[in-house]
Amino acid sequence: MSLATDAASEAIYPLLPFFLTRVLSAGAVSLGVIEGAAEAANSLLKIVSGRLADRSRDKRRLVLLGYGVSSAVRPLIGLATGWMQVFAVRVADRVGKGVRGAPRDAMLAAWATPTTRGKVYGFHQGMDNLGAVIGPSLATLFLVFYPDRYRTLFALTIIPGAIAVLLILMVPAAEGAPATKQPAATPAGAAALPTGSRVASGRTLGESLPRRFYWFLGVLALFTLGNSTDAFLLLRLTDAAGSARYVPLMWAGIHIVKTAVSIAGGSWSDRVGRRTVIAIGWLIYAVVYAGFAVSTTLSALLVWFMIYGCYFGFAEGTAKALVADLAPASRRGTAFGLFNAVSGLGALAASLIFGAIWSEYGAPAAFGVGATLALAATVGLLFVVPRATTT
Repeated sequence: MSLATDAASEAIYPLLPFFLTRVLSAGAVSLGVIEGAAEAANSLLKIVSGRLADRSRDKRRLVLLGYGVSSAVRPLIGLATGWMQVFAVRVADRVGKGVRGAPRDAMLAAWATPTTRGKVYGFHQGMDNLGAVIGPSLATLFLVFYPDRYRTLFALTIIPGAIAVLLILMVPAAEGAPATKQPAATPAGAAALPTGSRVASGRTLGESLPRRFYWFLGVLALFTLGNSTDAFLLLRLTDAAGSARYVPLMWAGIHIVKTAVSIAGGSWSDRVGRRTVIAIGWLIYAVVYAGFAVSTTLSALLVWFMIYGCYFGFAEGTAKALVADLAPASRRGTAFGLFNAVSGLGALAASLIFGAIWSEYGAPAAFGVGATLALAATVGLLFVVPRATTT
């Protein structure tokens, strides 16, 4: 299901910067506004959907609604004649993602054991990334035979979107919220952290998210403030390449790296600890952004871009596994909603700031700011997330 959805969305995404700046004559600031607002809408809705997921015995209905909305509106980008229309479609697409994201992540947590969470989220992230290999590869093939037919390509993404919606009907409905009478065993590589719950008369009362979880969100907010939309990376690659024809293939290449590293990184975090793996991912992010700041040739930028895939592989799935570690089972939907809200609001601010710096001072300055914030967040992570014990 996730593979099919990403095949549809990622066929469009790498072409969006070119379509906006060259076909619709929009600027870097408009690109930042569109992508930042889209991710903010996505993440804010995850707070609501996360709370609904905690109260629902059938989280699949929320997942179906979210995937259905995205699949229906995404192809409409092909009809856009101005950047505000693209803005509306992208926000609606991300609204669908916001509805489905937290319930889906909570379902994955319910199906995983404490010692396999990293592997489960890493595998799920790997399937996302595999879809993002298939979609851009087919997009490149289409553009080779039908150059400049971007609108037709966007319309065709309704096919994998429809497949994803049909596949949801094959996913078993999750059972009710997991019992919380007995605390889950701490997985190897995950920190033993307090949940803030109070136990009385054999049942859990007043269960709340632990303070450590909110400290982690604070560090995450600092990181996401420098984590602007990847559309800016694609815009830099497009400028260096001189056209957008093979940019989807570059986007497929990075997802091959992400697929391999996501599965390995998630499993590794089960053994050595979430903090270590996330910190490595964030350091890679900082190095890549510094590389984009100083490099100008397409070959050099492509090398940095492929290395960038390792950041996703180490950090994305592992961060979700850390959220599952920190949150009580009955509050995981809410926890994932807050986690995604912080990520999305940070992305909105980061994209607006990045676009403004790019327009005013140039791309190297914008990428330099992103690298600096990532380094600062990595240092903060080492203080707020304790070193995990391993067995």
